[in-house]
Amino acid sequence: MLKLTPEESAFQGDVRAFFARDYPEHVIAKNKAGQRLTKEDHVDAQRALNARGWFGVGWPRAVGGTGWTPIERYIFDQELEFAHAAGIIPMAVIYIGPIIAAFGSEAQKAEWLPAILESRCFWAQGYSEPEAGSDLASLRFSAVRDGDDYILNGTKIWTSGALWADWIFCLARTSREERKQQGISLICAPLDLPGIRVHPIRLIDGSDELARIEFDNVRVPVTNRIGDEGQAWHYANVLLKTERLSYAHIGSKKRDLAKLLEEAAKLPARSGGTMDRDPAFRLAHARVEARLAAIEASILRALRGEVSMATAAALKIACTECAQTITELGIDLAGRHRLPMLERDSADWAAAAPAVGPFGPAAVQSYLFERAQTIYGGSTEVQKNIIWRSLAGMAR
Repeated sequence: MLKLTPEESAFQGDVRAFFARDYPEHVIAKNKAGQRLTKEDHVDAQRALNARGWFGVGWPRAVGGTGWTPIERYIFDQELEFAHAAGIIPMAVIYIGPIIAAFGSEAQKAEWLPAILESRCFWAQGYSEPEAGSDLASLRFSAVRDGDDYILNGTKIWTSGALWADWIFCLARTSREERKQQGISLICAPLDLPGIRVHPIRLIDGSDELARIEFDNVRVPVTNRIGDEGQAWHYANVLLKTERLSYAHIGSKKRDLAKLLEEAAKLPARSGGTMDRDPAFRLAHARVEARLAAIEASILRALRGEVSMATAAALKIACTECAQTITELGIDLAGRHRLPMLERDSADWAAAAPAVGPFGPAAVQSYLFERAQTIYGGSTEVQKNIIWRSLAGMAR
């Protein structure tokens, strides 16, 4: 249980009041109804946060960020999820924004950071490739120097947010003479340049949040490189450590567990009464609650000090596997009502299954989407390798 100081309690009250009074109501309504949010919905949500000075999470105040302590950030994240507000799309604000702030040139900071805060520019992350997923050091995407430009060639895949993005930040190999972790640079490109083709990837839950992006002799100026040439491996590991901690979502997990109890109270149990009184369900639910409490305690301990790569890896495994377990409990609770696979993009999607009700299809969507959590951002197997190297004194 998080014990707050008087100042932190006051901050929590401010955040809670903001989501109740000053946040776009239509965004919360769509989230509660189980509808997918549009890009315009996210823009409305982000601009509301930015108007309050709360969009640049994880950024220093000097560049327009919140300058929050880790505990304040944790409080904010929980209240956002409790309120059914839109999750912050991480690619710009959480991933590349802090990298630009820490390693970018003054010109890059002046151009890109305000555009991110004002929601004038969406970003995609170009890391994974067909032959280099969790093993980023094996990437083949190339950036060949040609005067004041780089020529980009290769393919990025499983690219989150590409269909909405205006820019992409890519890991690119600028040299092949060093160890494979070296010779990698971080290069940014507008997605409307000649030679770039974006191909949507349809996911198992029916969404198309990912894409394959092909680069064919795409020319970008050297000034689009963040930091020094060949140093992106260091920058990427800074980013990935942040990314692995971004999977916590303790607030949404608590909210989802509470929702399962609400739904269980509506469903008849074979033994009589309702499912919320069923011993097997209550035991399974209690186990997940205990697991989540342990994860939260571990995260709070980590927030008080420097987070090592091994700690971030362990927390990434715990958080993503817990998320999957919650959806599995939802599937079990839905029973036969989990069979329909309905499209949730329309406002009246629930009316398409009057005999089923909205809980079953929503449980299916969540279950299918969460299957990827233990893969993206570094698979569970890769996280275990990181932990092993740390324990064996072989961290690289």
